[in-house]
Amino acid sequence: MVSTHSNRYVLVTPTKNEERLIPETIASVVAQTIRPLEWVIVSDGSTDETASIVRRTSLQHPWIRLVELPPRSTRNFAAVVHATETGIKALTVQDYTYLGLLDSDLRFAPEYFERVLAEFAAHPRLGLAGGVAIDIGLPKDRLPFNRQDVPGAVQFFRRECFEGLGGLIAIPEGGWDALTCARARMIGYETRLLTDLVVDHLKPRNIAEGGALRRKWQMGVRDYALGYHPLFELLKCAGKLRDRPWLIGAASWWLGYCYSWLLRRHRIVPKPLLDFVRTEQRRRIRSLTRG
Repeated sequence: MVSTHSNRYVLVTPTKNEERLIPETIASVVAQTIRPLEWVIVSDGSTDETASIVRRTSLQHPWIRLVELPPRSTRNFAAVVHATETGIKALTVQDYTYLGLLDSDLRFAPEYFERVLAEFAAHPRLGLAGGVAIDIGLPKDRLPFNRQDVPGAVQFFRRECFEGLGGLIAIPEGGWDALTCARARMIGYETRLLTDLVVDHLKPRNIAEGGALRRKWQMGVRDYALGYHPLFELLKCAGKLRDRPWLIGAASWWLGYCYSWLLRRHRIVPKPLLDFVRTEQRRRIRSLTRG
């Protein structure tokens, strides 16, 4: 077990209308061999029983706290960042060493956070890490090629790393989590996807966007907003050919990117960060061609 002086972590969870799945996530956190000092759950204008479920749970576990936000007039992916930042500001525990961002539609093993903490204890330059979030129904042995980027659903930070970022970047099209990983590397930290820690994602990614093809299209729009290099994006889409819906899913992803490029949609990613991301992507392309 990780020594107690390095076990001090807190969690923040943004959630909206997750009455069906948040009990699974709560049960997973409560069952942890090393529990967080505090867990702030932000109900972002939920209209179902989400807030009531969290409120009842907090009576049994006082280290779980609920923050409620009013309904928003508009919906986009930036709302997740705003709710997350609200939760971080609401933390009452101040002497923590690690900060975890956790989605409300996950299920994971009781030793999950103990093992994550052990990774940080073993690697002093590790600033951001997390397990692999795999949608229910998909093969658990099909791991991402990119072992540096950690999905926002399970991002876990060394406190100094997170504070060095100066906050998250709220991208309306989504992808704040990929940018956060790049920014952590940009300021000198290592980021690592912990491929031996699989987390069940209990619903399809970006399900609020609609059907499968619509969700793929939106991912292409997102990648353009993040400033991804066109050649890198083409190779990325080629790698999606094996995913359902076969062929047309990858095509929809690529077309979403191309459509945004033709419109020259506005990007809010700062140029130094965009240049850093593209430099990393060119390096990855070269490594593939050499391999």
